[in-house]
Amino acid sequence: MTNPAPVRMTIVYYSTYGTNHQMAEVAAEAAREAGAEVRVVKARETAPQEVVNSQDAWKAQQERTAHIPEATPADLENVDAIMISSPTRWGGATSQLRAYIDTLGGLWASGVLANKTFSAMTSAQNAHGGQETTLQTLYVMAMHWGAIIVTPGYTDPAVFAAGGNPYGVSVTANGEPLSEEIKAAIRHQARRQVEITRQLKG
Repeated sequence: MTNPAPVRMTIVYYSTYGTNHQMAEVAAEAAREAGAEVRVVKARETAPQEVVNSQDAWKAQQERTAHIPEATPADLENVDAIMISSPTRWGGATSQLRAYIDTLGGLWASGVLANKTFSAMTSAQNAHGGQETTLQTLYVMAMHWGAIIVTPGYTDPAVFAAGGNPYGVSVTANGEPLSEEIKAAIRHQARRQVEITRQLKG
């Protein structure tokens, strides 16, 4: 009996200062350990370069991740699983992530985005800054695609230890590295998505 084809996964993130980049990399590592083929791509920066240059931390993050490819619609084509990690902006995903999503109309119209699993993560400066609504609106988008939403729910103690968000990992970003509790919750979410995707592939 031949081994089934591995789960193919794309993780798309946008990160101003580095939190969601860290989250995407932790998720990618866990997904690979679970047997998935993973590609990490970033949403293109749409803010004017002079604005980025005016904030040292923003510019440093841009330079740190210059080697990571910018996301294109093709990154979501021949995959089984999609994960998005975006900071929260006024209760929704960043404009950079939304600009990328706006390029996906052709894939959506042709049904390419249907039946893939979809999961999301986010961060905000404070615990009540729209983290849950950001995840929920991303899931509503995935419903339009016909994607299969995979949330962590309350399926592992790591979810509770990281703050208890059943929709997806959400981080209160304070400029510090991710805590071990948050990393464990991200790993659980990524592994769960890979496992459910594998089951759906049959």
